[in-house]
Amino acid sequence: MARFKGQAAYSVDAKGRVAIPAKMRSALTPEAQGTFTLTKGFEKCIYAYPQDEWKHKEEEYAALNLNNRNARHLVRMILMWAEEASLDGQGRISLPKALADYAGIGERALIIGSMDHIEIWDPTAFDDYLQEQTIDPETLAEQVMGT
Repeated sequence: MARFKGQAAYSVDAKGRVAIPAKMRSALTPEAQGTFTLTKGFEKCIYAYPQDEWKHKEEEYAALNLNNRNARHLVRMILMWAEEASLDGQGRISLPKALADYAGIGERALIIGSMDHIEIWDPTAFDDYLQEQTIDPETLAEQVMGT
């Protein structure tokens, strides 16, 4: 199971490719086969799941009660944007234009490790996201993780 952490900012080339940091590439398991599934993130970013982790996410979605309208909507919203991207010889992936547009990614991208997946952000959008957060990390940890 891959565990991603850290951050790095990279240029996005004219073909929409961005490098995945070496330390994150080294966290990939052989089962991932150097392939990610990209989809919309919950905040304006792109989620990149290694192929083996994406299989677990699909199992979670398949276990939802699709008689429930909200479950169907969630599955549609995640899967309709899902696209595979494989690492090239330089450790880059191609960002689908629709996803890059959604996340506002232009010439620069911020790559953030987020446990089982990677988040790809427009650096300015991420700075704005951080500024919008009104709770300090200590209080947040107490609320989320308990005392």
